[in-house]
Amino acid sequence: MRELFRRLKQCMSDGEDVVLVTIIAHSGSTPRGAGSRMLVNRHGRIHGTIGGGAVEYLAQSMAGEALREKKSCVKGFNLTPNQVEDVGMICGGKVNVHFQYIAATDPGIMPFIDRVLRLFDRDEDAWLITEIGDESTARMALYSKSEGLSGLGLGPEDLERLLACRSKGIEAGSKRYYAEPIVLAGRVIIFGGGHIAQELVPVIAHVGFRCVVIDDRPEFASPELFPMAERAIVGDFSRIADSVSITENDYVVVVTRGHNHDYAVQEQVLRGRFAYIGVVGSRAKIAQTSARLREAGIPQDVIDIIHTPIGTAIKAETPAELAISIAGELIMVRAERRGR
Repeated sequence: MRELFRRLKQCMSDGEDVVLVTIIAHSGSTPRGAGSRMLVNRHGRIHGTIGGGAVEYLAQSMAGEALREKKSCVKGFNLTPNQVEDVGMICGGKVNVHFQYIAATDPGIMPFIDRVLRLFDRDEDAWLITEIGDESTARMALYSKSEGLSGLGLGPEDLERLLACRSKGIEAGSKRYYAEPIVLAGRVIIFGGGHIAQELVPVIAHVGFRCVVIDDRPEFASPELFPMAERAIVGDFSRIADSVSITENDYVVVVTRGHNHDYAVQEQVLRGRFAYIGVVGSRAKIAQTSARLREAGIPQDVIDIIHTPIGTAIKAETPAELAISIAGELIMVRAERRGR
């Protein structure tokens, strides 16, 4: 999403009108769900996807019409087997797509984009809210807890309903609104800067995770080794609070160079709050570490929260394969937290 708004800003700077194409509702089996977006200019799609295939092809054509007419609209697509002739696909579902015309001459659009991009640099939940309709100019708003709502005149009760509806939209008066979380608070805090971390950071940074790497060896906690990490910290595994404050929104990945370091990190993390913890380990290591954690006073139901062996079960062996496995699990947990 960050890159989409960067591309949108570039188009606005170049004086180029665009259409933001968004799936605002779906049912049944569809290539992509609500919240999928793509950006279209007069040449076609320039960023993002709503699932490819015939739907995306037709959507690009309709986006071209919206550009020429300088007008937003909503279009439904049928993907059901008995209506194959509609879009030439047999996925077995339906999607509603919003085509939002955004004019480069709109004086409010650049400040809005700048605020979106600033929110990506904060550790705070934020939502993009869109007024669905046939307006000739972009009508979007942002909501974050620290700054509240700006851009649309929704009342507190309607805003609460909208944020609770998990990307389904609401009717408020004569208007319809759609909300999508664009920033979900939380970082991936990786303990251990070895081969797995070096493969993992570029993968998860590419899919929108903010990364922090901690190692007690300076050569394995350098910004040069982790250019895509938010921070690389030299820290003591036995005193992790000196290096980082872990919150209920953070994902903890434990991949240190030894069992004792792994245990020390887990024992401290499990006494606090977090969104996820995953640890590399064999069955023997898991059993041994679990016993030590129980002896340290960690309840079994808390120990059971640990994702270990870490990652999705794809028979990964190499550091690169393990990085893909861990990334898959992190994506799944993030999606569940977003209500998808």
